[in-house]
Amino acid sequence: MSADQLSTDDSDHALIQGCLRGSTYSFRFLYRRHQSRVRSILVSLCDPEVLDDLVQDVFVRVWKGLPKMEGRAKFTTWLYRITWNVAADYRRSAAQQRSRWQSLTHQLPSQSTEPNWQHLYYQDLIKKGLSQLSFDHRSVIVLHDLQDVPQQEIAEMFEIPIGTVKSRLYHARAALRKFLQHEGVSL
Repeated sequence: MSADQLSTDDSDHALIQGCLRGSTYSFRFLYRRHQSRVRSILVSLCDPEVLDDLVQDVFVRVWKGLPKMEGRAKFTTWLYRITWNVAADYRRSAAQQRSRWQSLTHQLPSQSTEPNWQHLYYQDLIKKGLSQLSFDHRSVIVLHDLQDVPQQEIAEMFEIPIGTVKSRLYHARAALRKFLQHEGVSL
């Protein structure tokens, strides 16, 4: 499949078939179509300074995994699962590095920066609030409330019952609401 034969209307399925035939054009279209959403999920779960590397890691895993992708799952469900796995791997690795660093230095420097504008202040508060949630709760609230991924798709992605998704979403929202109220934001 050449670049001239592809259009932005091509389905993910058609693009995947092109990828399986070795078309780098098809893969470029898949990347362009989904990279901003992958980036948006990762920025909410990981450190922004490693974002480009993590996005690249997601799409390397996608390219390598396409031949084994099960036809039952929607491509986006499979892609978001890979994105979540990359985020989880990164967080595990970062936690191990922090632990090693803490054992060496016994203290971490404070990195408090004051936002200059009110909008940045609220964004910062939301990030802080999200960072205080468990990874499971943060993942569900980011995917559902910020990325508009349906609850059923999240359940399939994490291989958990939909009731668990609903429960995590409820508790994540409650914890975030409580954090924001504690910070003086009236809801």
